[in-house]
Amino acid sequence: MIGLPPLRRFVLLGLTMLSACGAADYGRATASGDTGPVSVTVTGPMGAYLAGRSALAMGDADSAASMLLQGLKMDPDNTDLKGAAFMAAVRAGRPEATVLARDVQGGITPQLLLANADVKAGHWGAAERRFAGISRNGPLLIVQPIMVAWTQYGDGRIDAALATLQPLVDGNRLRGLYALHAGLIADLGERAGQAERFYRIADSSAGASNAQQARMLASWYARSGKMAEVPRVFRPFESNAGSFSIAIPNLQHDAAQIQVRTPQDGLADAYFSLAGAVRGDQGNDLSELLLKLALDLRPDHTLARLLYAEMLDDDGHPDQALIQLDPVRSSDPLLPLVQLRQAALLAKTGKTDLALGILDRLQHDYPDRPEPYVMRADALRDAKRFPEAITAFTAALAHSGKQQSNQWALYYQRGISYDQAKQPDKAEADLLKALELAPDQPFVLNYLGYSWTEQGRNLDRAHQMIQRAVTLRPDDGAIVDSLGWLELKQGNVKGSVQLLQRAVELEPADPTLNGHLGDAYWAAGRKLEAQFQWRRALVFNPEPDDLPKLQAKLRDSETALGNVSAKPAAP
Repeated sequence: MIGLPPLRRFVLLGLTMLSACGAADYGRATASGDTGPVSVTVTGPMGAYLAGRSALAMGDADSAASMLLQGLKMDPDNTDLKGAAFMAAVRAGRPEATVLARDVQGGITPQLLLANADVKAGHWGAAERRFAGISRNGPLLIVQPIMVAWTQYGDGRIDAALATLQPLVDGNRLRGLYALHAGLIADLGERAGQAERFYRIADSSAGASNAQQARMLASWYARSGKMAEVPRVFRPFESNAGSFSIAIPNLQHDAAQIQVRTPQDGLADAYFSLAGAVRGDQGNDLSELLLKLALDLRPDHTLARLLYAEMLDDDGHPDQALIQLDPVRSSDPLLPLVQLRQAALLAKTGKTDLALGILDRLQHDYPDRPEPYVMRADALRDAKRFPEAITAFTAALAHSGKQQSNQWALYYQRGISYDQAKQPDKAEADLLKALELAPDQPFVLNYLGYSWTEQGRNLDRAHQMIQRAVTLRPDDGAIVDSLGWLELKQGNVKGSVQLLQRAVELEPADPTLNGHLGDAYWAAGRKLEAQFQWRRALVFNPEPDDLPKLQAKLRDSETALGNVSAKPAAP
């Protein structure tokens, strides 16, 4: 199967490179996703609990917190309500979370919130004790010494802070991270000699594992008169960080700005580094908490905002992601990166013209950068404005410099746009060019191979290409479907059934895959199963061109089976 790829996922490698149905009886909730809050009428503490949990499941943490806090007022000793209200308040960023943290038993979240409150109040000794008392198991073990050191610095004990980190600098696989924070502490303490030694260790050990750390090292070099080192520090992010590179000239220009001015800033950066390290691998809840803690101490931490916005978008809340990016100042050197992200989010939510307005300004301000042109083309293609997308991809190619292997994506996506615009010859030329630049790119292999399958030509080569794509991505349902569809076209009915069943297992709600499996069942003589799959395909909102074909197959099958009274399922 082929289809439109999603809008280009915003690349944030530069940010971090470290490795409820029963509520109906008690309350009424109506969710509108990201378009508005949950409206609810709560009856009794149990109704508040169930309605709040339902709202939280639907992504409306603020409404969930309001409901649960309302229920807690009715039943202040209810431990279940208290725990749920606390977590909802944390998710919503509500001040009640810190109040409730004093009554919630167990877990690191209450201790971290209370430690942050102590830091903001200047109670450094209390904060140090909280950080030191956190269990030394799990991911927090990485940054716990850094947190303790920053509270010691805040308390005016610079020697103690450096002594806390020194053993980790001397012998730890993350010595670069500890040396960097030791350098920041010595730097703020006006101990230039010690600062330079630690910064050098940090740079030579592992360089910068995220862009914020690169800014810290660049700041030291710039302020020390070593401007030639600044481009080198940022170079890894130019080659590996995708859209992040648009901001690098600004960052180099502002390199001399001090990145950590207070112990609160240092703690925020420790939270941010760990949030990036634990993201994914079922660590998203902790990552979200750490980013909230970072932004609580340092609201202007733009990289933390970008990472949090990407997490919200990945969780299906693009409007909330946009809200996270609103506070970024126009003077921020990362503004073009933020604007690219805003454009991507607006396009994703159907606000294509607003996205294009942002990209127009970026193209004016950064006429030699390819990123605004690429994002514009993606937005137009995602809106199915294919002729305009073709023009935009052509402009993106013109601004992408010398031909390199990473240009395959532009040729690939322009080829898709040509295909959707019913210009098959130009589509094939672009797809072949993409394949020349990236011979083992599974999406190109699949798209071109499937196109040839549908056209009934070059089937042997198409089979080789799609088989290679399956080898590269064996768990991609669309690619497995392409191979099964080609096997069916070539008469291997038994093999096609096995492959198409596997494809539907991988992507059970895809209408095209279900329709193809129905065709294979029909060819295999499994007539009732074929009808079931075609009806199932209709349920999953097939493309407008596919809808009448599915309905016709059902009508014809019912006639063939003598079941003419039955009607095809409506979409």
